Amino acid sequence: MNVKLGMEVFLESRVDLVAGLRVGLLACPSSVDAELRGSVERLRGHPAINLVALFGPEHGIRGDAQAGSVVASAVDPQSGLPVHSLYGETQSPSAAMLRGLDAIVIDLQDAGVRFYTFLATTLYVMSAAKSAGVAVIVLDRPAPINGVRVEGPVLDSAYTSFVGPYPLPIRYGLTIGEFARLANDREIGCDLTVIPLAGWSRQMWLDETGLPFIPSSPNLPTLDAVTLYPGTCLIEGTNLSEGRGTTRPFEYIGAPWLDAESLAEELNDLTLAGLRFRPVYFVPTFSKHQGELCAGVHVYVTERQSLQPVEALLHVLATVKRRYPNDFAWRQPWQAGSRPPVDLLWGSDGLRRHIDADEPVEALIESWQPALRDFERLRADYLLYR
Repeated sequence: MNVKLGMEVFLESRVDLVAGLRVGLLACPSSVDAELRGSVERLRGHPAINLVALFGPEHGIRGDAQAGSVVASAVDPQSGLPVHSLYGETQSPSAAMLRGLDAIVIDLQDAGVRFYTFLATTLYVMSAAKSAGVAVIVLDRPAPINGVRVEGPVLDSAYTSFVGPYPLPIRYGLTIGEFARLANDREIGCDLTVIPLAGWSRQMWLDETGLPFIPSSPNLPTLDAVTLYPGTCLIEGTNLSEGRGTTRPFEYIGAPWLDAESLAEELNDLTLAGLRFRPVYFVPTFSKHQGELCAGVHVYVTERQSLQPVEALLHVLATVKRRYPNDFAWRQPWQAGSRPPVDLLWGSDGLRRHIDADEPVEALIESWQPALRDFERLRADYLLYR
């Protein structure tokens, strides 16, 4: 079944929303249509759209920047338009960036995961647009790992950050348009229009839509990596490699001091739903353990419908911590005075304290269920698709 993107619906039937307006566009490399044409080119080429400025999230509008790399504002060589970086000197559009704009169009393919930074960028753009009196139009895209499953703890607002910008569970089961509706109604209050997808249903994974998979991050190159990301991204908060600098980021986990075969065997004995673990050896070309031989596991997706990646990775962390108590460590804060990275990713200090205390993983899983049920009831009011 082919799904029609919000971008295509907008260009076919809703350009009246920007008639006579000066328009900005927030986009990324995966902002393409079903024929792989980018939204920058599609909007710029439409005779009824006056596109005058571009905005880029993490990795840049063309995807040429690695994770965490500061991106400078510049002129886009392909379109000749100014590009305002929202991952450089500022993460939120300044008044100067928005000056002269009447509307800003957001066309981002997010990951459906709370700590993926496109979520924060969307919120910051909406808030800045509200202050500047600029209308916001979100061109909806599919939730890539389906819009049914929710999982993980709801963010404690005391741990709000760029990788945790809103009180959501780690896997929140909303499209970016549905999320924008929820956040706008409950907090922001900007002039928001969401252009829905046509033909998408909640149970669909991205590879069931007829649409191409285009990585929106250089470290999420496959749909399997995105599927695992709600869990394996937590490895970023430790001294284990999450596979950055390899051909399988967020699918490989390892360190120089692990025993690959025995770790894979023990993890497979847990019979975690939807997963198998394969012994693997790799040398990261950048990031943690750069240039060092790492041993570890390839987290292999065998059945994605039953897979619960957050729960699975708790078992991985608990197992590694128990087997290697003198080697395993939590990563130190990224900035002086900041919280440990794993706390920011998890949305509280609960994971770190639980693992350090060697308490059963099942107790931690049970602890987030009441808040997760509350979120599911809240979420129901903002769903655009069945």
